[in-house]
Amino acid sequence: MSFMDIFKRSFLEGYASQALSVNSIVVCMLITILLSSYIFILYRLINRKAFYSKNFNISLPAMAILTAAIILTIQSSIIISLGMVGALSIVRFRTAIKDPMDLVFLFWSISIGIVCGAGFAVIAVVASIVLTCGVLVADWLPIAKAPQILLVNSSTFEMEAEITDVIEKYCSLYKVKARNLTKDHLDMAIEVKVKEEALLVSELMGIENIVSASLIAHDGEVTF
Repeated sequence: MSFMDIFKRSFLEGYASQALSVNSIVVCMLITILLSSYIFILYRLINRKAFYSKNFNISLPAMAILTAAIILTIQSSIIISLGMVGALSIVRFRTAIKDPMDLVFLFWSISIGIVCGAGFAVIAVVASIVLTCGVLVADWLPIAKAPQILLVNSSTFEMEAEITDVIEKYCSLYKVKARNLTKDHLDMAIEVKVKEEALLVSELMGIENIVSASLIAHDGEVTF
C-alpha cells in the first residue's frame, strides 16, 4: 500500500480493526499536528482575556496529539483498550475552567485527537471549519455593548441623591453594584450604560464634596 493510499484511507475510510502500519501512524500524527496547530493559532487570535495563558494554549495541541495516540493504541488490541480505560478512569483533573470558551477549545482539541486517531480526518477538518466560522460570526455580531463600571468617591455620605441625578441625566440604564458608607465617606460602584463618558465624569467632579470619579470599561457579561 502506497503512502497516498494510506493518506486517502485516513481521510475517508478510517482504520476499522485493521493492523496499523508505521505509515498510518505517521499520517495520523501529521494530520493531528496540523489541525491542533490551527487550534493553537486561532485561540491566540481570538483570546481577549487580560492575561493570556500560554501554558493553556500549548496544552491544546498536546492534548490532541496525546488523545490521537491513545485512540491509535486502543485500536491495536482489545486487551490494551481495556487496560487503557482502567488506567484513564483514575485520572482526575483539578484545574477549574472559568471561561466557557476555554472549555470549547479544550473539548475541540480532544475531539480532533479522537477523530483523527480513529482515521476520519475529513470529519475533523470539516468540523474545524464549521466551528471556526460559527465562533467568528458569533463573536462579530453586535449582540450588546458591555456596560461600564463607574466608581465614585465622596467625602460625605449624603451625596448619593446628587450622584444618581447626574447618572440618570447621561445614562440610559444604571445599577448600583456596591455601596460603602462610613460616618464621613461614601464609595459607590455603579454599572452604567453611557455614551457621553467624558461629560458624565466631568459633571460628577463638578459636584461639591466629590473626591474622585472613575469610569472603567470591561469585557464582562451584560446584565441589562
